Parts: sequence; structure tokens; C-alpha cells
Amino acid sequence: MAVVEKVIDAPPEQVWAVLADGWTYSDWVVGTVHVRDVDDHWPAVGSELHHRAGPWPVSLEDSSTVLGCEPPHKLIIRAGLWPAGEAIVVFTLEPVGTGATRVRIGEDFAAGPLRWIRTKINDLVLHQRNKETLRRLSDIAIRQKADA
Repeated sequence: MAVVEKVIDAPPEQVWAVLADGWTYSDWVVGTVHVRDVDDHWPAVGSELHHRAGPWPVSLEDSSTVLGCEPPHKLIIRAGLWPAGEAIVVFTLEPVGTGATRVRIGEDFAAGPLRWIRTKINDLVLHQRNKETLRRLSDIAIRQKADA
């Protein structure tokens, strides 16, 4: 499992607001290039976000489903990318001091070929991808904090 964390200079509620806005997913999740639709009750358990990942013309359309939601502290998603497989992604938000949030992403392949070929190289790639994902999430949350 790849686990990455970053302290973001915004309160948990502000970071959560980005996670809770499914339409921003392609702005901060590395590899997601387009959000096609978001269920009205996102991020409630069972809701889905429909996305496209990867470069055109080989991009794949799939959806991600919320498995657990504890605003503003935890979001668990099953991210689909079939036929490659799917991953379970856990976002944990923890207040730090006054006005900052430690965000942790844990991600592991859960099904499909990606699970079968899991290696240290895959973990390293996920680790680097999720470091950039957290940088982007931070930029959006901080920008929204400044706009508020």
C-alpha cells in the first residue's frame, strides 16, 4: 500500500470541501483527465463519480464509488479503472494546530491485473503520483481559503 501525507495550510472543513466537490476531481487527482458526471449526493456512501483517465486516445472511462464517508475526517473510495482494475483509496484529514490539516492518502490495488502484478515499483509510482495529487489538492484548498 502506498501512503502519502501532507500538511495543508487550510482547516479540515476547507480541504473537505474540495473532496466533497466531485467536479474538481480531475483538477487534483493525477491521471484523471475528465469528470463525466457526479451523483447529486456525492460523497455519500454509495454515490458515484464517473470519470475518464489516461491520455487520449487510450483513455478509459469508469467510475469511483464512495465506500465510507465521515465529514470532514475520512473518505474511502473504490476507484475503478477497468480493464486495468480498481483501487481502494482512503483519505484521512486531521486538524493540525489552528487552521491546518494533515491529509493522508492510502491507496492499494484491490482487483484486476494491477493487483496481480503488485510490486515495489507499483508502490513507488503510486507514492509519487499521490504526492503530486496532494500538492494539487493543497493548491485548490488554499486558493479557496484565500477566496473566502
